[in-house]
Amino acid sequence: MEQLNFTLNSENLENLKNFSEILKKDMSTIMNEALEEYFINQQKKLLEKNLEDENAMTNLDYDEFWDGVDL
Repeated sequence: MEQLNFTLNSENLENLKNFSEILKKDMSTIMNEALEEYFINQQKKLLEKNLEDENAMTNLDYDEFWDGVDL
């Protein structure tokens, strides 16, 4: 397991300490759970954005798409 150094603002650090006591979980567990949820939410947002972008490129209905095409 790789170890990283990072800085938390005072509010997040205080919340981390408080919830660690309340939930009886160590701070590493809480951080890992929070990051897992963050990454899931970000992935959902990216997928939704990709779908929106794809739909924006293909927003023509059948008649609009084929209008003026002679077969």
